[in-house]
Amino acid sequence: MLSSQRKQQILTILADEQQVMSSELSQRFKVSEDSIRRDLRELASEGLLQRVHGGALPVSAAIAPFETRKNVQISSKRLIAQKAVQLIQPGQLVIIDGGTTTAEMVQLLPKELAFTVVTHSPGIAVALVDFPLVEVIMIGGQLYRHSVVAVGSAVLEAIARINADLFFMGVTGVHKTAGLTTGNYEEAGVKRALAARAAETVVMVSKEKLNSASAFAIGDLSLASTLIVDGEPDAEMQQLLQQKQIALL
Repeated sequence: MLSSQRKQQILTILADEQQVMSSELSQRFKVSEDSIRRDLRELASEGLLQRVHGGALPVSAAIAPFETRKNVQISSKRLIAQKAVQLIQPGQLVIIDGGTTTAEMVQLLPKELAFTVVTHSPGIAVALVDFPLVEVIMIGGQLYRHSVVAVGSAVLEAIARINADLFFMGVTGVHKTAGLTTGNYEEAGVKRALAARAAETVVMVSKEKLNSASAFAIGDLSLASTLIVDGEPDAEMQQLLQQKQIALL
């Protein structure tokens, strides 16, 4: 079998099984693990999968530039945003992450809802200017252009002074073994810190993010109190969420 044929079959297996292991692929194709690792390296360099220890996972489509991502799965993001808005109660302190799904959520907020928002996203803060009953606290730092959010030590220092009711977290990947992931090391650290300062963390998962992974781990699935998902996760994922006592909307 040619290497190109083998790589195409690896992608098919990955799509069906949501993860592949180098040792299993080596036995299946009757080639060395070195050959399989080379295949996975080449596929990863083309952006077709995410390599992890021992194998690979489906790569998240949510790592494209911000302007591109705004037009990906719009209907899916709006459905999730509608559910998310319903979780906010008057008077709460709510952390809202940056991202295209949270941007949709802000647009759907009731004008009569009075609460306080903490955000490290300039875009979210500006969008809330039109909501006079929402008090906005901006956290500043170094701008990470891909997600249009602030990152760095100044952000982490400010986060440590917050005790929030809810944190609406954006991610680029949600996977059974890889957990919650994103595409930037500093951003992953900020998301972890924000989750630690909230009584409940709500993770918003549009279709392209489920059963996929990115390079940097935010944390285990148990970091989330609630997952809002467009569509029904597979039985294995549902069982895992139940075991970890994560609510599924």
